[in-house]
Amino acid sequence: MKNYVFADAIAQSLQADKHSDFLVQRAATPGETMQYARLCEPYAVLLEVTGYPPYVLEERLKIRDAVKAADPQCKVVFIVDENSEEEVAERVRQVKKQGLIDQFIYGSVSASYLAALMDTL
Repeated sequence: MKNYVFADAIAQSLQADKHSDFLVQRAATPGETMQYARLCEPYAVLLEVTGYPPYVLEERLKIRDAVKAADPQCKVVFIVDENSEEEVAERVRQVKKQGLIDQFIYGSVSASYLAALMDTL
């Protein structure tokens, strides 16, 4: 995620959820995300999508492809700010409709909803 504070808040929310046992591993680069997916067989990968590189949809789909190649069972979830990135949010919705990702989340959802959604994938 481009914003460390946002990424840290999401990580804390997921780890604090009393209904799940998430272990959150943050990756600093796309390469690190793909390496982690190959080595650790994560349950899910949560990727922010924006209109700015390297967070653009096309780059995130490349990571999705690499993650799924390494572990087809891993869930891929995109998070997008539907308020400041309306066009990107619409494109992410279409990617979900096409079945390319397992889920998408708007950045405006509550922390408890985010944790519940990730737990039910």
